[in-house]
Amino acid sequence: MSGKGETRDGVSLTNLDQPLFDGAGATKRDLVDYLDAVRDRILPVLRDRPLSVMRVLRGQNPFMQKNVPKYAPSWVATVSLWAETSKREVAYALCDDRRTLLWFGNQRAVEYHPTLIRAADREHATHLVLDIDPPEGDAFPLAVAAARLARRALADAGMAGVVKTSGAKGVHVFVPIAPEWAHEDVAAATRALAARAERLDPSLATTAFIREDREGKVFLDSTRSGGATTVVSAYSPRVRPGAPVSFPLSWDELDDVTPGDFTVRTAARLVADRDPWADEMPGPQRLDAGLIEEGHTIPIARVQAMHEGKRRARARRDAERQGE
Repeated sequence: MSGKGETRDGVSLTNLDQPLFDGAGATKRDLVDYLDAVRDRILPVLRDRPLSVMRVLRGQNPFMQKNVPKYAPSWVATVSLWAETSKREVAYALCDDRRTLLWFGNQRAVEYHPTLIRAADREHATHLVLDIDPPEGDAFPLAVAAARLARRALADAGMAGVVKTSGAKGVHVFVPIAPEWAHEDVAAATRALAARAERLDPSLATTAFIREDREGKVFLDSTRSGGATTVVSAYSPRVRPGAPVSFPLSWDELDDVTPGDFTVRTAARLVADRDPWADEMPGPQRLDAGLIEEGHTIPIARVQAMHEGKRRARARRDAERQGE
């Protein structure tokens, strides 16, 4: 259909033939068509989870939207969560059905970042997540190698996870967990998992939160935990050149792909008759007690980095004063 607008499931879709964003190689129609085509894959991942989206309006920089705008239709379900960073209640959307997904697509919401908690149970995360971020450049194979370290560390703890491309340059390892642990314990277990993976090959991977300390290694980011913490969902597009998609893979497929293989123009047909995220996902697991115990001895990365940053700033000032 080549017209400028249409209606699907009662949602008016407008300006469909406009470019999605600079470098996307796709139109707004491509985004909406993709979301609609994969709705049976992405909606189960988003359902009942407070949602933040990355929107790209014409002529503006991309921005993350948490609060549902006042002009949202009354049928867009919402839930309020306390946002620690802004110290206020935020009304998040719940993207539970096709028309809400289509409405977000029409709002030029490109990225979908659900929380790791469900609105119905805010005290327990459903997954432990390790975000594996390679150094700059074409370093996806390094991210894959580091993900395999995480897989080994999990196996040593009697656990198993699944993997997806982040849609940027790295990968995400997701470990489904039973709803039994406080957020602090899940965060501790995540820190311990990262530390154990790093110890398996410290020449490849690092848990150094401060970028200048990473020495060109793959960063094992263990900070994706806590009540309102979000991670880009499986099947979500990304605001990146070529409009790639965060795509689930089996562990055996990792060596044969690149993140650019999966875009809003190519990914839908790859999941037309299968759901690799659901197919690969093991059932919820109990967290290994040893991981939790070890993790509570490891400083929280953001806090440690903040103190270290202040210490280094003081040291620089002292050095400058001594050089005067």
